[in-house]
Amino acid sequence: MATETVKFFEPQREQVFIDMTFGAGGHTRALLEAAPGSKIVALDRDPLAHRLACEMAEEFPGRLIPLLGRFSELPALLRTVEGFDRQRYYNGILFDFGCSSMQFDEAARGFSLSRDGPLDMRMDKDRCPDQLSAADILARIQEPDLVRILKVYGEEKQAKKIARAIVNARFTIKRIETTAELASIVAHCLSQGETGGGPFAHDFRQDKLRRPAHVATKTFQALRIFVNNELNEINYGMVLAKHLLRTGGKLVTIAFHSLEDTIVKRHLTGHVVDDVASKVPLQYISHTLAHATDTMQEMMKPNWKQINKHVMVPTDSEVAENPRSRSAKLRAAVRLS
Repeated sequence: MATETVKFFEPQREQVFIDMTFGAGGHTRALLEAAPGSKIVALDRDPLAHRLACEMAEEFPGRLIPLLGRFSELPALLRTVEGFDRQRYYNGILFDFGCSSMQFDEAARGFSLSRDGPLDMRMDKDRCPDQLSAADILARIQEPDLVRILKVYGEEKQAKKIARAIVNARFTIKRIETTAELASIVAHCLSQGETGGGPFAHDFRQDKLRRPAHVATKTFQALRIFVNNELNEINYGMVLAKHLLRTGGKLVTIAFHSLEDTIVKRHLTGHVVDDVASKVPLQYISHTLAHATDTMQEMMKPNWKQINKHVMVPTDSEVAENPRSRSAKLRAAVRLS
């Protein structure tokens, strides 16, 4: 959705932007080409994406500042770039959440169900030596904790059944080390007890939009989010956007599932407690609390004015060209004073 992103930002000369999720650089390139003289800070936690950003920086000398790190590392990284660590300095900030196509396409990264490879899932690769891979987590996690991860991060209704199967496989067979092994365990356990079948009779189910999806998709999503602490990073990124954008600066977010989009929506509508997105609107947060109307209105006063009333989704032509974009939801907002 690069065209829509540029349209919302309306980039001008001498403006400064942050691409918080550089990836392959498509959005950054579109902004740089749309506004000669503008500058972009290109952040990404993936070393491969950072290398691509460094290569693009040579193509746009003095206009692209590549930074390697997570959202939570951005304040420290900006302090290393003279003049770029000021609050209320930026004209626009872009988030394109989730995995990049590069990460899905490389089997060795362990993100994809369709490509067998090591069960890794670390977006940072080996940059953070202490970070556990998905295989490390499955090798030591307790069943109740795994159930919670699958239920909360994957919205998986069969979380208990899948967690039990994974733990049993770990103790009775061997350590789960590849994406194919995990997918097979999930498919086999969900097919048990079904009629008309065989172990692969229910390899696929339908998602919320009635599209075919592998039965292990939600399990993979949950583990990926947990391994990379994605939701906390997204929440922190939204807090940073509030502090870094100047009044009138624009925010564009592209989310790919409801967990990401809900955090963005809560921040944009002011449903935030101690800089953390509330699970429910503030007026329903607790039946034990009561506030005066003016106090509640002040608490819920948003820092943002949404540009598009409803989320935008990709056009049919874009989905046909890039099927992975079919779940994308774009929101745009302006930073208020």
